[in-house]
Amino acid sequence: MFKSINKNTALILFTYFIGEGDRMDQTLISTIYSIEPVMFCITHFNPKKVVLLMDEDTPKEQLDIERMLKETIGTVLDIETVKTSLYDVYSVAKDTVDTIEEEKEHNRKVVVNISGGRKPQALGALFGCYARSDMVEQIVYVTEEKKEIIELPILNFGISQTKRTILEELEQTQVPLNDLEYNLSLKEETIPEETGQISVKKLSDKIGISRGMTYNHIRELREMGFIDLEKLEITTAGRLAII
Repeated sequence: MFKSINKNTALILFTYFIGEGDRMDQTLISTIYSIEPVMFCITHFNPKKVVLLMDEDTPKEQLDIERMLKETIGTVLDIETVKTSLYDVYSVAKDTVDTIEEEKEHNRKVVVNISGGRKPQALGALFGCYARSDMVEQIVYVTEEKKEIIELPILNFGISQTKRTILEELEQTQVPLNDLEYNLSLKEETIPEETGQISVKKLSDKIGISRGMTYNHIRELREMGFIDLEKLEITTAGRLAII
C-alpha cells in the first residue's frame, strides 16, 4: 500500500512544488481516508494551509497519511489536524464550523473537501459548510475513478432570525409537549422552569412576538424538519441549522 502511495505522491509533489510561488492565501479543510484525494486537492487549489478532519480514535492508516504529509509538503505549508467524531454528524458539523470560523478570522478563503472518511463524517462536514455558507468558497468531492473534482452547491438552512431564536430557545429548554398540549396551548400553561420545559406563551414572551406568530413559525419549522412533529422539541436538523 505504502509503495503505491509513495509513487503517486512523488508525481503529485513534483507538480505541487512547481507552483509553490503561486500559492493562494486559502485553507483546505479535508476529511481523510486515503492520501490521493487530499493531495489532488492540494495541487489543484494550492493552499497555504491544510486542516485534516481526523477520527477521534485515529486509526494507523490516518496517522501514516498525516505523518507523510507533514514530512513532505509540511515543509512548505501549514498542516493541522482536528480530531472529530466518526459517526456523530452534529459533532462533525460543529468541529467543521469552528474550523471555518477560525480560518475566516485570519481572512483566509476556505475550500472544503468531503471526499474521505465515513459517510456520516463527510455529511457532517457538508452540513457544517451549510451552517457557514457565507464563509466557504467551495465544497468539493474528488471522484475515486478519474480523480476529477466535482464542485458541490453551497446551500444554507434558510431560516430567519426569528426562527433561529425559537430554535435556540427550544435547544436550551427541550420542551416535551405532545400535539394535544400544543394545539390546546392557546390557554396559558404554566410549567415549572426547573423541569426544563416552557410554555408556548412563555416562548412567545421571550422572543417578543405574539403567540399566533409563534405558532406559525413552529408550524413552518416542523414542515422544514427542524422541530419534532409530535413534541415541541428541536430535532438534530434543527440543531445543525443553528450551529
